[in-house]
Amino acid sequence: MRSREEVIRDFVQQWLNKAEGDLAAAEILLASETHDYFPCAFHCQQAAEKFLKAYLVRHQIEFRKTHDLEQLLRLASQAEPALQEELTSCGWLTPFGVEFRYPGEYPEVDRPTAQNALAEAKRVRQVVMEHLESYLSGEKHGRVVGRS
Repeated sequence: MRSREEVIRDFVQQWLNKAEGDLAAAEILLASETHDYFPCAFHCQQAAEKFLKAYLVRHQIEFRKTHDLEQLLRLASQAEPALQEELTSCGWLTPFGVEFRYPGEYPEVDRPTAQNALAEAKRVRQVVMEHLESYLSGEKHGRVVGRS
């Protein structure tokens, strides 16, 4: 039987894998020639959201179904107050996952906006992964890393 910690680590990794998939999709979409880069921005928001949810799962902080990055950051600050400060600027991605999902509800996204969205999503990945580094390195070496 697997331990609770093993189940949590696997779930964290699943969130991280999903986030990486969204980043990969965003990069492919950014490389395409199109008049509207909204799909790229959407996947950037999704990646940032999933990286934050991985962090929350690691710390066993409950969250409701939401795409609101600022709300997720507030929750994450329960485990690490500095995280909210470090990533406060990612909130501008939220509308791409919430408000702008249907025709007529969003302005077209130009290439520079999509590039900025991708840079922001990558920054979220970098910061979250830095905060998860010791936890993940413990996993790689077979050690069970306790909750903080």
